[in-house]
Amino acid sequence: MYPLKDSPLCLLSLLLPPLSPAAPISPSEPISQAYSLALYMQKNTSTLLQTYLQYQGSPFSDPGFSAPELQLSSLPPAAVSFKIWHAMDDAERLNRVQEAFLALTQHLQLVGDDQSDLNPGSPILLTQLGAARLRAQGLMGNMAAIMTALGLPIPPEEDTLGLVPFGASTFERKCRGYIVTREYGHWTDRAVRDLALLKAKYPA
Repeated sequence: MYPLKDSPLCLLSLLLPPLSPAAPISPSEPISQAYSLALYMQKNTSTLLQTYLQYQGSPFSDPGFSAPELQLSSLPPAAVSFKIWHAMDDAERLNRVQEAFLALTQHLQLVGDDQSDLNPGSPILLTQLGAARLRAQGLMGNMAAIMTALGLPIPPEEDTLGLVPFGASTFERKCRGYIVTREYGHWTDRAVRDLALLKAKYPA
């Protein structure tokens, strides 16, 4: 038998600990992080919407303005019946929120570009739109981490805007921005509710 000093590979095998399967990632930490971010976002959504309306002029800035019938085909609405929402499993809820905030990230970029053109002298609004887009991206990252921890596939990032009508009128662009900032708030509310369920299901 050869001495160990002549067998470096054998010596190395004695020094290294045996390999063990990687421990599964607990979903509680990314869920807690996502929930905290969503709660923080929720505190700012109404401010963003009111600031946006204030800079658009009448009828948007008129007291009590609301137009729930306005929708964008490229942006899924957050509203859903309680029966359908309650029947969803974790994977479907996470997928819906992930896809919605991907769309919101892209739409907030478009709205920011619109407002840079329509209201170039409104740094407060432009800053709030940029911050909302970054937070939407952050929540997407949190959702992806939760899905990875739960062993769920992450939906691919797609171009949700499609062909943008660059010839849209000023009024159409203002309507588009209103819908996006409104739905940003509604989707944030829905994300908080979805994450509260997950937080209870996977306590730290």
